[in-house]
Amino acid sequence: MSSTLRAFLIVLLAASCGGGGSNTAPRDLDNACSILRERPHYARAFRATERRWGVPMHVQMATIYQESKFKSDARTPLRYRLGVIPMGRQSSAFGYAQALDATWDEYRQDTGRRGARRNDIRDATDFMGWYMTTTNERNGVAMTDTRNQYLAYHEGHTGFARGSYRSKSWLMRIAGEVDQRAEVYEAQLANCRAARR
Repeated sequence: MSSTLRAFLIVLLAASCGGGGSNTAPRDLDNACSILRERPHYARAFRATERRWGVPMHVQMATIYQESKFKSDARTPLRYRLGVIPMGRQSSAFGYAQALDATWDEYRQDTGRRGARRNDIRDATDFMGWYMTTTNERNGVAMTDTRNQYLAYHEGHTGFARGSYRSKSWLMRIAGEVDQRAEVYEAQLANCRAARR
């Protein structure tokens, strides 16, 4: 085997191994400090969004947990006809924040971040900050009100204003779970050095 071919194969192997960690979730999703220790770039992204938009880290983290379980390439499940024929995804939601195509495009246009990617944690948290700030401005939901921020995130600003979530007991239950997770994360982050770096 020539040295050029050997070098090419080594580079190819290294490249295929290097990016795998970003598509997998952190090991302990129930511990905010563990998540930040394992993925320091998450902490930087959460802090940047908190500074820019005022959305607390624990609110961001609980929402991302619910939406994607911290998987950068998360997608909605496939729909099937007759139980076997794939008919496409349930929606265009993608990435950490599970942002829909149209909402993501609106975010990029509104913020001027044309190169933002939904599978980049910094872009995803910035999107969430932008969206939750809009929720605050349009619907008066405090940045610290995880439950109602999540309901507006799920239902959209207009749907939330109409109260569309009230007829969805499953969504009300999930919003309560997101709120509880945010409280746990907040308590953990208070004693977490990784959150303050």
